[in-house]
Amino acid sequence: METYNKIMMKVLLFVGITIFVGVTVLGVIDGFERWSAYYFLGFFILVLYLIRRAMMKRMIKHQEFLNEQNKKK
Repeated sequence: METYNKIMMKVLLFVGITIFVGVTVLGVIDGFERWSAYYFLGFFILVLYLIRRAMMKRMIKHQEFLNEQNKKK
């Protein structure tokens, strides 16, 4: 499961950055009035990436705590 989470985090980061770059390029070409609303999508995906990364770190710490508790028994 950890491998899946790492892959999905990289996919989210890639998609978020790609959307930001794509919207910026299209904004320069066609005008930002038309494309500026799509920045929200890129921002939302990057926030999902940050939340997922924080939760993975939290899960790893909790798993280490549980393993330590099992060793004490």
